[in-house]
Amino acid sequence: MTDIPRRAAHRTAKLASLPLSVAGRVAAGWGKRLTGGNAEEISAEVSAKTAEQLFAVLGQLKGGAMKFGQALSVFEAAVPDEMAGPYREALTKLQSAAPPMSGASVRRVLDEQLGRAWRDRFAEFDETPAAAASIGQVHRAVWHDGREVAVKVQYPGADEALRSDLRQLLRFSRLFQSLAPGAEVKPLLTELQDRMVEELDYRTEADNQRTFAKAFDGDADVLVPRVVASAPKVMVTEWITGTPFSSIIASGSREQRNEAGRLLSEFHYSSPARAGLLHADPHPGNFMLLDDGRLAVIDFGAVARLPEGPPTTMGRMLRLALDDRSDELLELLRADRFVHTDSKLRADDVLAYLGPFVDPLRGETFHFTRRWLQRQAERVGDLRSPDFRTGRSLNLPPDYLLIHRVTLGATGILCQLDSEIAAREIISRWQPGFDD
Repeated sequence: MTDIPRRAAHRTAKLASLPLSVAGRVAAGWGKRLTGGNAEEISAEVSAKTAEQLFAVLGQLKGGAMKFGQALSVFEAAVPDEMAGPYREALTKLQSAAPPMSGASVRRVLDEQLGRAWRDRFAEFDETPAAAASIGQVHRAVWHDGREVAVKVQYPGADEALRSDLRQLLRFSRLFQSLAPGAEVKPLLTELQDRMVEELDYRTEADNQRTFAKAFDGDADVLVPRVVASAPKVMVTEWITGTPFSSIIASGSREQRNEAGRLLSEFHYSSPARAGLLHADPHPGNFMLLDDGRLAVIDFGAVARLPEGPPTTMGRMLRLALDDRSDELLELLRADRFVHTDSKLRADDVLAYLGPFVDPLRGETFHFTRRWLQRQAERVGDLRSPDFRTGRSLNLPPDYLLIHRVTLGATGILCQLDSEIAAREIISRWQPGFDD
């Protein structure tokens, strides 16, 4: 494959094959059960094959399909253990790999974006991609002044493919719900649809990255690579070498896991106060641990703009839930449109629903584990549970949707890392309203 598949009919057919294939596998599974097969083994087999095909298709199509797969990746920690293996393997591949475009396509994009004399700006340029992402791929190069740089080149046709994919994926949102238990997939897709258009112009991403780099310049814990040059479909930044979070998740030491979790949490909660922005693409492929102990962060195409810092309401909600002040909590939720004014929700039900989410703040440290996240997913996703009915009655205002999704994503990474951190101390320092 040399370019991103562009024809809408081709991409639609690929995506439409997913629910049909799943239905066929489920039917075959029922046939095996009727002939005496083990139900759990058959369910695991169906899940494994579904995951394998799903993420193979998403990865082949790149564009919005692959972006959606990456967004799902942070929910892997919530998948039950007996099903998690195939999902974990497929998602890890999706986070960092996709079929590359041809050298001719790369040169054509660089000619269009940087001018035909673009080679004069580089001392060296490796045409073999070093990494691939949802709408572009990265090449390693040396800038004319000797700096090692990363050159991100957008796939031809990415804009057309992206919009087509997300329209199709919205139609199949129920199919993907089992991959993200406890998460609402359709709102996730709708929000991604809104955000992805912003990512098509790398000049916007470059501006975002410059803002983060300035805010964290000289920081002892975080490194944001500087932007060297940018155009609508090409961006050049400093090259960073480190240990990807995906490697730490797979085989990191206890010390690495805890430190990676601490650094990620510090970055997530401090960014709105320091940069007025929130990095809104939390998946393990965007974070690395450097040899000097710092966290390196890349990919700033998607951000939440919070010029006044993080919302005070979030901190107040956490504090009231932590202190079991149910009546005040419900009053705050009504005032800030989290609960409809005519809702019959009881204060104790709301507290019971939110209480477990503040478990990480109850002690000096908290151990984020897959099992903890699985319990939360099971609790809020069980149709028979009072928590399910309460969750359905709560309303997430549009201006909080992206913050909620990013925080949930960061929490998913902490659970993948199996990290133990001082969450309460970090939130106390950076989240307004928590200590008021």
